[in-house]
Amino acid sequence: MFKRFATHVLPAVIKPLRVLWNEIIGFVFIVFAIWSLPSVYRGLRDFNGNAESFFKIILAGIFALMMGGFGVFSFIRARRISRS
Repeated sequence: MFKRFATHVLPAVIKPLRVLWNEIIGFVFIVFAIWSLPSVYRGLRDFNGNAESFFKIILAGIFALMMGGFGVFSFIRARRISRS
């Protein structure tokens, strides 16, 4: 009887939990991306042509793009799971 219960109920519970997990993680990554944008802006505003300021801008920009990409792909994955 437990096996029958588990085969019917667990998939119906696990699927929404996976979708919710991906949406929460996507939100956290998007927040990290938005949080790093002022650093990119400050770096561009204070850019004086030396290698150190250029490296700071590139590093902050790459971080923002990676976190934004992870966030978007996490939301895409959540949508794919919810439609399957």
